[in-house]
Amino acid sequence: MAKLTRQLEILERIDQLIRLKATGRPKQLAKRLEVSEATVFRMIETMRDMNAPICYDLTRQSYIYTVTTRFKCGFYVEELDATTERNLSGGYCFKNALKLLTF
Repeated sequence: MAKLTRQLEILERIDQLIRLKATGRPKQLAKRLEVSEATVFRMIETMRDMNAPICYDLTRQSYIYTVTTRFKCGFYVEELDATTERNLSGGYCFKNALKLLTF
């Protein structure tokens, strides 16, 4: 699990640097992320496989997004409106638990 967490951290950091147009050359990016240059290439390829519109800008010497985008991965708390909250049910297990409590 630690490996997956580290990979997600790297993806998020690469995304942040791409949006800032501040990745630098692959070798510089690898040093900044404390990974190998091969890892940088694999992570960029993974991002492309996930449909990230990434290219390398020779003028800026940085990876860039060709279309405005952002990588998000994680769990985010969402406030529910009153109607949605009222319509929530505890699901099948919750209904069974209520039956047990009334038993």
